[in-house]
Amino acid sequence: MVKRIYICHDTREGLFSALYDAWKERRETGEAGIAFYGNLEAELFCEYVETIPSTQKVNAVERMIWKNMGSEAYGRIYQASKSTDPEKGTAIFQTMVAARNIEQSNKIMDHLTNPAVKKVHDLSKTVGNEQHFFKEILRFKELKNGILYARIEPRHRIVEGIAPHFENRLPLENWLIYDARHQEFALHEAGKKWILVSDVPVDEELLKDVSEAEREIQRLWKQFFHDISVKERESDIRQKRMLPLKYRKNMVEFE
Repeated sequence: MVKRIYICHDTREGLFSALYDAWKERRETGEAGIAFYGNLEAELFCEYVETIPSTQKVNAVERMIWKNMGSEAYGRIYQASKSTDPEKGTAIFQTMVAARNIEQSNKIMDHLTNPAVKKVHDLSKTVGNEQHFFKEILRFKELKNGILYARIEPRHRIVEGIAPHFENRLPLENWLIYDARHQEFALHEAGKKWILVSDVPVDEELLKDVSEAEREIQRLWKQFFHDISVKERESDIRQKRMLPLKYRKNMVEFE
């Protein structure tokens, strides 16, 4: 059977729809792969087909994973799907095939000797670690209209993973977390559930207009930082070890 590459957008709906198409045709490992628009690398002796995204396909794949592979596998697969690794789709599909070919499919994530399962596990762990880190360093600024705003540039698509944390902590606030790298944001209206919005242009200049209270808090913080600092004990090397430079652009303290 000629290997078939399913092409899709790097979104939840796109990826899970591609998984559905490959699974429905009962492709085995080596007979199918998943590639994303913008990350296509031509392979010899392959057939390329475009995936038509569908909510029904997404729901069917999710139900199948939950029923046959269990909640742990679903959690790992879902988290791995938020990675920016271009090979994640193929690894997830191969993990599903591996689960189909063992007796206890709900134990598939224990089979780390399988390269695909190991990759899904590692991608999930990487995304999870970044989510945990951003829960700690994310900072909000108060805009003039009273909305709390945070701008981040994570490596992976972690907004969906961190939004519930801040919904629990700030249920009565209007807030917005903007992922500038992936052009999506979590929007929360006071007293309601947060929603994910993507493919909507954002005027970042309007989001720089902070309130007077915010300006005063920033001024006081900088003054406090300056006052408690002991120049003779400063260590730039240790500071960079504890908080790498790549993360500082996500924190208002370093603006």
